[in-house]
Amino acid sequence: MLTFVFVCLSISVTGLHAAFTVTVSNPSVKVKENEGVDLKCSYTADFGSSPRVEWKFKDLKGSQTLVYFDNQPTGKYAGRITVYDGGLRFNKVTRADTGDYDCEVSGNNGYDEKTIKLTVLVPPSKPVSRIPSSVTTGSNARLTCFDTDGSPPSTYRWYKDNTPLPDDPTKFPNFKNLTYKMNVFNGNLEFASVSKLDTGSYFCEASNGEGTPQRGDAVRMEVHDLNVGGIVAGVIVALLAVGLLLFGLWFASKKGYLPKKAESKPKQQAVYTQPRTDNIDDGDGEFRQKSSFVV
Repeated sequence: MLTFVFVCLSISVTGLHAAFTVTVSNPSVKVKENEGVDLKCSYTADFGSSPRVEWKFKDLKGSQTLVYFDNQPTGKYAGRITVYDGGLRFNKVTRADTGDYDCEVSGNNGYDEKTIKLTVLVPPSKPVSRIPSSVTTGSNARLTCFDTDGSPPSTYRWYKDNTPLPDDPTKFPNFKNLTYKMNVFNGNLEFASVSKLDTGSYFCEASNGEGTPQRGDAVRMEVHDLNVGGIVAGVIVALLAVGLLLFGLWFASKKGYLPKKAESKPKQQAVYTQPRTDNIDDGDGEFRQKSSFVV
């Protein structure tokens, strides 16, 4: 009797947890570019005979778009996908389809969702690398390498004079005197303080498990000592040139070779004088006064 009650309780609890449940058969799917693939998503009967099913996509940059909404594919997915009772099918995938797909089901006041990660497999392309051709002893140097096509993202390895560099040079006797740090995930090879030992020909290699690893172009990096004598000589030459220029200007000015500034004419000033009084006979026996100003 107790066993029967325990079994009934177990069935009841199991049924409670299974209510309104969405299930995916494979949460991580990988497929080669230009091939078809199914993203399988099923759900329990609790949602009813005609539940609302939606698919959403989030790319590697975090941007989210609708794939299937209101019982039909959205814009760019029209003609590329088919949604059926149990999943979503891509006729042909591209590298832009890599990302997370959410299968959302709602109905009868219930809701659940599950995510399927889709990785479209693309071999790496020839990586783009930046390697300085000349650096100064003791300075910082960074060598970069990046593959724009590989999916999943490529990892990177650096070579010096056709010899692969270990991730940690301190663990290998032949490389313990080198001061670099290698990041296999972003492709950077950094030297905190380069030395003569770092001189050599460098190239990087990108690989992601798909196709053949690809190598970038080799570039020779030369490490030179700081030319202190040359810098001092350059400063002295510059100071001498400035001194000669100033002397030349002084000599030309003294000899009158330089044009003189035009002298400005003095401004005329009005001079006021005390009025002069003249007696003028008007012919009628009377005299009037005449005043005048001199300018």
